[in-house]
Amino acid sequence: MEVLGWKEWGQLPDIGIDAIHMKVDTGAKTSCLHAFKLEPFEKDEQPWLRVHVHPHQDSVEEHVFEAPIHDQREVTDSGGHTEVRYVIKTRLCLGQFDGPVELTLTNRDTMKFRMLLGRQAMRKRFMVNPELAHQLGERP
Repeated sequence: MEVLGWKEWGQLPDIGIDAIHMKVDTGAKTSCLHAFKLEPFEKDEQPWLRVHVHPHQDSVEEHVFEAPIHDQREVTDSGGHTEVRYVIKTRLCLGQFDGPVELTLTNRDTMKFRMLLGRQAMRKRFMVNPELAHQLGERP
């Protein structure tokens, strides 16, 4: 089992994000990705999303990708606010792990990290040492 620090760099290659800085958040059940604009549409009679993200903090670089909608869920944030969020499934590369994860999508413009890595993605794969950072290396 790999050890993670409280923040790590990973990749979401299937949606075209080659480097994303994430906060490892054992308090969050599901992982979360910053998205400032969501456009639902249908493709082959299935619900899809066009997602607009700023993958890097303090950058105006805009990245757009499309993904099938996996689910919609009520999510309560750390401040106690509940919202319905779209959920997508995509591939995460983090250390030795290369596999599918669920990501809820919400606007994280005011947050320091563009992604939170939640418990479901870490389960049986990683241990967390909150005294460490970037255990799996610097930005890829």
